[in-house]
Amino acid sequence: MHTPTGFGPRLQSLSLVLPGLVVFTVGLVIPMVIGLYYSFTSWDGFTPELPWVGLDNYLKMLGDENVRNAWGFTLAFTVLNTIVQNGLALLFAVILDSGIRAKKLFRTILFLPCLIAPLVAGYIWARMYMDLNFMLFGNGDTVLMGLLIVNNWQWVGYWMLIYLAGLQSIPPELYEAAQVDGAPRWTQFRRIGAPRWTQFRRIPLPMLAPSITIGVVGITVGSLRVYDLIVSATGGGPGRSSMSIIYQIYNTAFSGKQYGYGSAISVTLIALLMLIAVVQLRVLRRREVQQ
Repeated sequence: MHTPTGFGPRLQSLSLVLPGLVVFTVGLVIPMVIGLYYSFTSWDGFTPELPWVGLDNYLKMLGDENVRNAWGFTLAFTVLNTIVQNGLALLFAVILDSGIRAKKLFRTILFLPCLIAPLVAGYIWARMYMDLNFMLFGNGDTVLMGLLIVNNWQWVGYWMLIYLAGLQSIPPELYEAAQVDGAPRWTQFRRIGAPRWTQFRRIPLPMLAPSITIGVVGITVGSLRVYDLIVSATGGGPGRSSMSIIYQIYNTAFSGKQYGYGSAISVTLIALLMLIAVVQLRVLRRREVQQ
C-alpha cells in the first residue's frame, strides 16, 4: 500500500509533539481560560452559582488600595532584585573564572543555598534576624531589604553558574586575536581576578549576551511570582508592607472567599508577565544580534 509522500514523517512528528501539547493544554491553557471566565463573575469558590459581573472586578482593582500596595511592593522587589542578582551573579562568575584557588569550593558554597526550599530559607533567615536582634523583617522600611538579602543569598549561585558557563564557552582564539590587535592579554587580568572594565566590555561581555538574556528574563519573572519566601519570612507584614501580588491573590481568593475577584487579579498578573517577558526578549535578543 502506497503511503502519501510526507505523511509518515508528519505523523511521526505529531506523535512526538502530541504528549507535550496535551499536557500544555490541560495543565496551562484550559486553566487560564477557565480563570479568565471566573474573572468576570463574583464566584466565592464554593457555591455552584457563578453570578456574571462583567468588568466590575477589573474596575474594582483600580480603587483597591490593598491591590495597589501589593503591586507596588512586587514591582519594587522585581526591579531591585533583577538588578542586584544579575550584577552579583556576573561578578562572582568573573571572579570564579579567574585564577583564584579553591574556586570549585567557592562555587559549591555559592550554589548550596539553591538546594534549600524558599519556605525553609525564609524560616531560617527570620529566625537568624531575630536571634541577632537585626529586625529587618520587623520594620516596614527595611523589610524589602531583608527579603532581597535572603533571595539573593539563595539564588545568586544558580545564576552565577549560568554566567560562568557563558564565560567558559568563549573560544580562547578571541582573546588571542584581541592580543594580536593590541589589546592587553586577558590572562593577565584573569590572574588578578578582576578584569578591567574596558577589556571585559570588549570581549567577554558581548559574548555573554545570551546568558544575560536568560538571567534578566528568568530573574524578572521569578521576582514577580515571589510568594513562598514571603509566606515563611514575613507573612506579608509588618502590616501589609511586604504583601506580594500573588500573596494578595491567595488572600483574596481563598481567605476572603472572592474567587472571581482573585481570578481577575491573576489575569492582570499573567498579562503583565507575558508583556514584560516579550519586551525583554525582543530587546535583549536584538542586542544579541547586534553583538
